[in-house]
Amino acid sequence: MINRKAQYPIADIILNRYSPRAMSGEPITDEQLNTLFEAARWAPSSYNNQPWKFIYAKRDTPSWHVLYNLLVPFNQEWTKNAAVLIVIISHNNFIYNNKPSRTHSFDTGAAWENLALQATYDGLIAHGMEGFDYERARIELKVPSDYTVEAMCAIGRKGNIQDLPEKMQKEEAPSDRKPITTFVCEGTYK
Repeated sequence: MINRKAQYPIADIILNRYSPRAMSGEPITDEQLNTLFEAARWAPSSYNNQPWKFIYAKRDTPSWHVLYNLLVPFNQEWTKNAAVLIVIISHNNFIYNNKPSRTHSFDTGAAWENLALQATYDGLIAHGMEGFDYERARIELKVPSDYTVEAMCAIGRKGNIQDLPEKMQKEEAPSDRKPITTFVCEGTYK
């Protein structure tokens, strides 16, 4: 059980979701992975556009090295024990009229959050990252120009904190959040 305190009552799964780095290196099944993608599938999106795509690689497969080598060295240190790496991209345009969608990134973020919450529910870890080479991802993964490379994430089973480099062990705990008064404004920006 995570010892966080919400200011107002919220669902436990939201309060208890966090992004640890210690992963065991054990694989997850295709069914477990597809359950995460199914959760992402049900995210809300403008005009039901569903602009997200997930490009993944399971460890010990040829694709793993392509995704792993996109990561900055700091993220490589701990993701080496992930079961799956995922690059998250979003389509910039609406499917129904091919005009720009201003909310494609927002909608894709909702899909990522569904995936992360499902991972928590299933007892897995889902850790999002921005520390990777976005342009190399576009080129090496053959991402079309009308898509935005949004983020990467690592999926895995909980591991032993002592297996992390010492500098990361100190940060391997749920973090707190800013109080809502710092990001909620009534009427106008304050």
